[in-house]
Amino acid sequence: MIIIINYGMGNLRSLANAFQFLGEKVKIIDNPKEIERAQKIVFPGVGHFGEAMRSLKTRKIDGAIQTRIHKGIPFLGICLGLQLLLEESEEAPGVKGFGVFKGKVLKFQKVKIPQIGWNQIKIQRKTKILKGIQDKSFVYFMHSFYVKPSDKKIIVSQTHYGKDFCSTIESENIFGVQFHPEKSGAVGLQILRNFIKL
Repeated sequence: MIIIINYGMGNLRSLANAFQFLGEKVKIIDNPKEIERAQKIVFPGVGHFGEAMRSLKTRKIDGAIQTRIHKGIPFLGICLGLQLLLEESEEAPGVKGFGVFKGKVLKFQKVKIPQIGWNQIKIQRKTKILKGIQDKSFVYFMHSFYVKPSDKKIIVSQTHYGKDFCSTIESENIFGVQFHPEKSGAVGLQILRNFIKL
């Protein structure tokens, strides 16, 4: 079973429906004890970096998530769920993210924000999460901020919007996508299928 984190923001049902369409059982939870028993975790995200971290701390689930990540449990961060893996964000100065990866979340400059709609991913190398996905496939984005990890080795795809930015990361058991696979048609479903098969 896949655990989807409920932190009080975002459309969790559409993501749950996508997993169920693929035949996978899912459970939406906000209980730290259940997170501590999770074998796979998905953290979806639409919302504000600072508000999300405050919600996680209020619900006392931030520590449980980090513990499972460090124990090697497969983790998929989607959009804001990816951004929270880094140390900090320009969206919420002074608020610390999980800090799983060094780096910062930056705001797009000199382009219309948010970026809403379909855009291509340029795959950098072979990867588990993008297995079976063709280079320059289109996926669906909705965001004003992007991640800039210090370790370039974890970047497995980039997308161009005013500039090239990181759109997918992978490092051991940790995966993150800036786009929304549940809204990205067959390509998105393949990405979710890859996560299921890990």
